[in-house]
Formats: sequence, structure tokens, C-alpha cells
Amino acid sequence: MDIQEKIKKLRKEIEYYSYLYYVEDNPKVEDYEYDALFRELQKLEDEHPEFITPDSPTQRVGGISEKFEQVPHKNRLYSLDNANNDEELTKWYERVLKDTTNFEGQMSLFAPKIPLSCEYKIDGLAVSLTYKNGVFVQGLTRGDGIVGEDITNNLKTIKAIPLKLFEPVDLEVRGEVYMPIKSFEKLNAKQIETGQKTFANPRNAAAGTVRQLDPKITASRDLSIFIYWGNFFNKEDAPKTHSETIEKLSKLGFRTSKVKVVSGIDEAIDFCKKTDEIRHTLDYGTDGVVIKVDEISKQNELGFTSRVPKWAIAFKFPPEEVWTELKKVEISVGRTGTVTPVARLEPVNLAGSVVSRASLYNFDEIKRLNVQVGDRALVKKAAEIIPKVIRVEKTEKSVPFEFPKTCPVCGSTLEEVPGEVALYCPNKKGCSAQIKGRIEYFVSKNAMDIDGLGESIISQLVDKKMVYSYPDLYKLTYEQLLELDLIAEKSAQNLLDAINLSKNTKLPKFINALGIRLVGKESADILAQNFKDINALKEASIEDLSSIDGIGEKMAKSIYDYFHNQDNLNDLNAALKLGLVLENTYKREEDLKLKGLSFVLTGTLEKFSRDEAQEILKSLGAKTPNSVSKNTNYVIAGENAGSKLTKAQNLGIKILTEEEFIELINK
Repeated sequence: MDIQEKIKKLRKEIEYYSYLYYVEDNPKVEDYEYDALFRELQKLEDEHPEFITPDSPTQRVGGISEKFEQVPHKNRLYSLDNANNDEELTKWYERVLKDTTNFEGQMSLFAPKIPLSCEYKIDGLAVSLTYKNGVFVQGLTRGDGIVGEDITNNLKTIKAIPLKLFEPVDLEVRGEVYMPIKSFEKLNAKQIETGQKTFANPRNAAAGTVRQLDPKITASRDLSIFIYWGNFFNKEDAPKTHSETIEKLSKLGFRTSKVKVVSGIDEAIDFCKKTDEIRHTLDYGTDGVVIKVDEISKQNELGFTSRVPKWAIAFKFPPEEVWTELKKVEISVGRTGTVTPVARLEPVNLAGSVVSRASLYNFDEIKRLNVQVGDRALVKKAAEIIPKVIRVEKTEKSVPFEFPKTCPVCGSTLEEVPGEVALYCPNKKGCSAQIKGRIEYFVSKNAMDIDGLGESIISQLVDKKMVYSYPDLYKLTYEQLLELDLIAEKSAQNLLDAINLSKNTKLPKFINALGIRLVGKESADILAQNFKDINALKEASIEDLSSIDGIGEKMAKSIYDYFHNQDNLNDLNAALKLGLVLENTYKREEDLKLKGLSFVLTGTLEKFSRDEAQEILKSLGAKTPNSVSKNTNYVIAGENAGSKLTKAQNLGIKILTEEEFIELINK
């Protein structure tokens, strides 16, 4: 196979796996395998730039724009009429019936029932995407509906947007770019930690992200899309109904909105009510239901007003807002020293849950709202996940809030950082809230994963002056643990065993556990892939760090500063002297001796658990699918092997015993 053909094959594989992961939510390969394919393609394209094409997966992140170009839309993006209740929906439907053929003139039991398509109204940012010969060539914001901004490079970073379709068609599609709820929460937490302004809701976060001049910033935040409309330039390709259009777009590789076709307005109203009941369980914001006449010929017959299509309407859910008493403003101190205000409320039912706390984000927000203790507070949760105080009214109880000048935990004078809105407690070594937060983070599941070392035990350890920083955990004795409340002999021994067990850990987990500002689990993985051990990372320059894909300049400086702080170095050296062993399982390309080979395990192994055996194989570059196929290279058979062994024998696949497996990996 020549180089160009190999590049084409790799692109096709990567596009398919991306589609399964980001569109179908059905990943078929491990992340490391996808990453290996991507790196291989990147390497080949670097060596042969003449074969790079705009639709290559490597071209998702382009260069920085100075500004976005204004581009007219091929077809105007209209707004939608809104309905806030059943009566308004019914009146819209009456107008639809009146303006289409075969209508008797009034609603009755015998009036025709026009098929209507119903779909969730995603609370995001509308965009238009153009494809030529199946290749994504341009993406525009909605703008004013007539002219939009060209944000093609940013949209390419959204992996749910295919760069190349499964068929070479010419079309324009429209969709709603959104930020998943979990990603929104994660982004806001990071904004708070770094002293930057938080986003009010996922829609604002998505809109702010997709219009970044640097596509790398867009790529670093988790955006997705639902496609809700399509216009095929070749009219022979165009389906007859909206629901069939969405189905066809799905088969072309798009992540499409889920459409339910109903008969008449009563069924549409029932769909709206059922959606309102379950919308809070979704992983994205939805503020209503869009109802459309399903038949495109009837849409054309109905046409548009100067502002909206006559054949569609948006049913808007009532806003999730409620008044309650703001009883207190509490001040919390995070592990990085960030001081944030939180409103303590009279408990109230909001959006299906009881709310007693609401975010005030920062002290600038308190000034803007003129918050006082004792106010009536309007709390909102519509399309927002964290309850937020949006307005206050004064009462006889209202008392001005006194802004803190000192840390509520240790009494240190609070500091401001230029360019940031947060206040900070500078007492990293003496503030118990910061110490507790850092230890809690250090022992968490994605870090050192020390089982049994929970918040209450950590609080006691810090309060009793047994622990000041993470190396102190490894100095704890059985007798000290028995001094803690609710710790019996067996619990003390189990906890000591768990702490000692964590001494042998993986390098990326330890890097994450350090709690370096701006560095999370994904960044820790990237660092472990690029530095063979903690000493190599410690010696890295800002230039070394910022040259790594996925490590920006701010993060590079934060890492450099961390490893050039003497207190941090003292902690690191102390931990290593206490016996911490940091294994880096990320091997260099030349060490991936089993790369490309597929192993299936069946039965019970004597010396390894299945997870352990799979981890060994993966570290050597092998695939470890759960089922046997003609693509399987080896089956490792332990005791009581079942149908997988039989299938492998029928297919003539090589069978390895546990001893042969050990011999293979030792080589």
C-alpha cells in the first residue's frame, strides 16, 4: 500500500470511530487506540504535506483569526413564533389548517389532522454548515438571519460535526451548537479556580466558546451539536417530509435531533407535557419543543411572514424561577485559596429538587445585585444547572453584607490578583481549608485513589495537626489513626493498608494528584506521555511545556512555577523518600511491540485479573476487544473458557495459554 492510500485508509478509520463516539455515543475502540491512529496519520501528513486535505481529521484546529468575516446566508435563518400555553398552540394549529387546502373552516372532530413533527428545542447557538461533494467547506453563525460570521475553523474542532459525509452530496444543514451540562459545570469550576468570570448558563458558554478567535480554545472546551434542518441542493435527493430529512441526515453522519411525528395538535401538546417532565434528566439544556408541519409541500404552501415561518412554532417551558429568603451569605475557601460567596436560602422546591444554596459566583456579582442578608431572592434554574440568585428585593430584615477582608478560616488578609475577579487567601501552608481541600483532591479517585480516606477523616487529621501536606499521609501510624473519632482497630489497619498501597501508582495519577493550577486529569495524561518521569517534568522549561499539543502558555507557566516553588519541591522529595513509586505506563512508539494486534481474553487466569492482563496488553499497543471476530489475532484462554474459545477454534485463531501469554509479554 502506497503512502497516499495509507493516509486515506487512516482518515476513513478515524472518521468512522469519531462518528461512533461523538454522534452515536457508541465507542468501539479504546481512547489510546484512537489516539495512536491519529498520531500515525499526523506523522504521515507531516512527512508528506502534499497529501494533506481540508477534510483530514488533523485539520480540525486551524490558525488564529484576527476577526470573523461577514458572509451572507444562502437561505435566510428565520426566527420562530413562540407559544407559552396550550391555547396559543391550538390557535397556531387553527391558522395552519385554515391556510392549507382541504379545510372546512373551523376546528371540529371531523377536521383533518395534519402530521406534525416534534423535537426538543436545544438551548444553544444556531449555525449553518455547507457541504460540497460531502466535504465540510463553510460554517456560519446565525447573525441577524441574513448575514452571519464565518467560524469554519472553530466549528471544525467540534468532533460531532463531520468533516466528510458518508455520501458525496451537496447540501446546507442547520444545527444548534451546545455545551453538555457536565462540561459546563467543569468549565465554570475551572473559571472560578483561575479567578475568571463564570458563564451564566450552558448557552452563554457555548456562544462564547464558538466565537473564540483562537480555535485551540474552542477545541479545549467540550462542545457538541444537534442538526435540525437540511436543504439538499440536488432536489432529487430531497425527502418529502421533515422527519425523513432528519433520518437521511443521520445516515449521512450527522448527529440529529430526535423527531417524533404526531397526528394533530392534541398529540403535540401531550408530547410537550411529557418532555417538560423529563427534561431535567437530559445532559443538555432544552427550553421548549419545536413543532413543525411535517410535509415539506405543506410548509412551502404555508410560507413565511416577514419574520417567522408559518409552519413552525416553539412551545416555551415556563421559566424555573422561585422567590425565597436569603438567610445568609457564606464564604467558602477552595484548595487553591480562592474565596467565593454562596447564598444560604430558606429551602425551596425548584426544577424538581429542593434548593437551599445558590451561587453568587463572586463579590462583583454581590455588588451588581446589591445583595443584602434578609432579602427576598429570586432563584433561577432554567437551562442553568447550578441554582443562581438573579434578583433581590429588600425587606424589613435586609442588612448590608460586609465584604470580607480576612480569610474566614485562618484570618489571613485576603488578596486580589490583577485581572481576576476572585479574592484569594495567600496562607497556603497555614489555612486549614486549603490544606483539607488539597488532601481531599490528592486522595480522590482520579488521583491517588486512597479508599476510605474521606472528608471527615481528613478534617480530623488536619485539625489534630497530624497532616499538613500530602507526604504526611505516608508518615501516619496505626496508633495515630486510632485517635480519630469512629475509627476502630480494623478500620485503622484498613486505612493504613490503603495508604501504603497507594505508594505504587501511575505517573499521570500522581501528576493530577498534585493539584497544579490549571492541570487536570487529561492534562496529566498528556504530560506523562511527553515526560518519562517526574524528574524530567520537574526540569522542563516553559518553552518545552508550551510546545506540547494540549498544554497552553498559561498552563505551561503554572506547571513551571509549581516545580520552581521550594515548598512544593520539599513535599515532592519527602514523598519520594517515603517510598512513592511512580510508574509511567505510556511507552514510546518503539516500545509498542504488540501494536495493531488484537487479543481476546476468556476464562479465569491464575496470575492476573482480566483487567490487569488487558492493561499490560494495552501498554504494549495491543487491542483488547470483548468479542472474537475474524480480526482477532490471539485468544488467551484461562480456566473454564467458554464460547469465545470455541469460536476462536472454529475460525482458526491462535490460542495462547496463560504461560504462553506470560512468555509473550516477557519478550
